[in-house]
Amino acid sequence: MSRWRSSLLVFAVTAISLAQTSDLLDPNVRRVGEKLACLCGGCKNSVGSCPMLGCHYATPRREMIAKMLADGKSDRQIIDATVKEQGIQALVTPPAEGFNILAWVMPFVAIGLGLLAITYFIRRMSAKRAAAGATEIPGELLDKYHDQIEKETSRLE
Repeated sequence: MSRWRSSLLVFAVTAISLAQTSDLLDPNVRRVGEKLACLCGGCKNSVGSCPMLGCHYATPRREMIAKMLADGKSDRQIIDATVKEQGIQALVTPPAEGFNILAWVMPFVAIGLGLLAITYFIRRMSAKRAAAGATEIPGELLDKYHDQIEKETSRLE
């Protein structure tokens, strides 16, 4: 009897361990789920890669995707239906159209403006340093000091 119980325990532990891995997902469900954000509030993953066991958002969404795929719906139809139901936040990445194009363009604009500001700052500092450089000493004054140095050093010898 104890052998039967230990076998049952091993089976239960194995089943629980397998249930926690997301590798058991159908590849088609995973493919569509990777384009949809998990809106459970506990993670920042997609529906296809949400690792939470029994996630209150990803699990029903995966079942809905599997059902719609079984009904013959295309990936685009499933995604559009989810966006219609949940809004644009249901997508992992915003579409590159309309006002959302700013999400794609602004990082590059910010980097460009930053590089321009750094270049301007370096040129401005270089110009100030050149303007604050030493003034040229007249030759007669330089000769006078040179002679004075020669006299003082000859006395030291």
